[in-house]
Order: sequence, then C-alpha cells, then structure tokens
Amino acid sequence: MPLSDGDRIRSLLGTYCHLIDAGDVAGIGRLMADATLRTLDGATIATGAEEVAALYAGLVVMHEDGTPGTQHVVTNTAFEEPAPDGSVTARSSYVVLQAVPDLPLQPIVTGTYVDTFDQDGSGRWRFRERRFGIGLQGTLAHHLTAPPPPPTPPNAPGATA
Repeated sequence: MPLSDGDRIRSLLGTYCHLIDAGDVAGIGRLMADATLRTLDGATIATGAEEVAALYAGLVVMHEDGTPGTQHVVTNTAFEEPAPDGSVTARSSYVVLQAVPDLPLQPIVTGTYVDTFDQDGSGRWRFRERRFGIGLQGTLAHHLTAPPPPPTPPNAPGATA
C-alpha cells in the first residue's frame, strides 16, 4: 500500500516522539537537521542538527535509564493547503506523559506544534520549521532543566483553539 504525503509527514511527527522518548537527542538533531526551531511568536531557539541536539541535551532531564521517562503524544494534526513553494504547514496538539521513580504516571504538559515541511532534492519530506506553544502545565521539574516559558495565550499568533 503506497503512503500518501500526509502519511509521510505524520511519520515524521511520530519519529520525533519516538526519538525524544528514547532520549536520542542526536537523533532529534538529525531529524531536524534542515529545520529552525522557534517559539510560536517566531523567536529562534535553534537551527540545524548540532544546535537542536545541544538544545535538547541541555534542556531535557535524562534519568538513570538514559531516557526522560516520557511518552509524547501528537494528535489532532490539521494540514493547511500547500504553499506555492510546495511546503506544507501542519498544526498539532501534544501531550507529554511522564513516570519516573519520584513521580507517578501523569500528564506534565500540553501544547501546540506548528510544523512546516518541505521536500528535499530527492523528494523526501523533512522538517523546515517547528514552532512550539505551551498550554497546560503540571510537574515539569523531572523533565526540564529550566522552567518553561509561560503558557501561550489562545489568541497568540500561531495558536490554535
């Protein structure tokens, strides 16, 4: 059964979840090698494989098993019509669940990803930009080395209802 472009893009979203939950920051860097990470309002956080990997290595708490003890779930992905250059933007909701020795299983954060994808020279889809928005927050001390930014207001640029 051939995959659609939407299937291939959803696969990239799922691959991100698998990599972060495995604690594979180098893999996240490779996945986002052609991308720029930004806040929803457009402030640049990291660009390219090395910066992305370094960002995750410095921000995400890894536990004794080498993972963050999380399960990332991306859902409600809605695609915009392709742009004239062929790129596609997708808006998704995310929830992160975590269970570590000092924290029973619970949701720790929700939010929005606004991802732009395009195809490389061989026709393979790739991340070009990811914008992060934070929604509801729980206990993040076991997941992040620094406090997250405040929640994104529902009417902020790029936010979804």
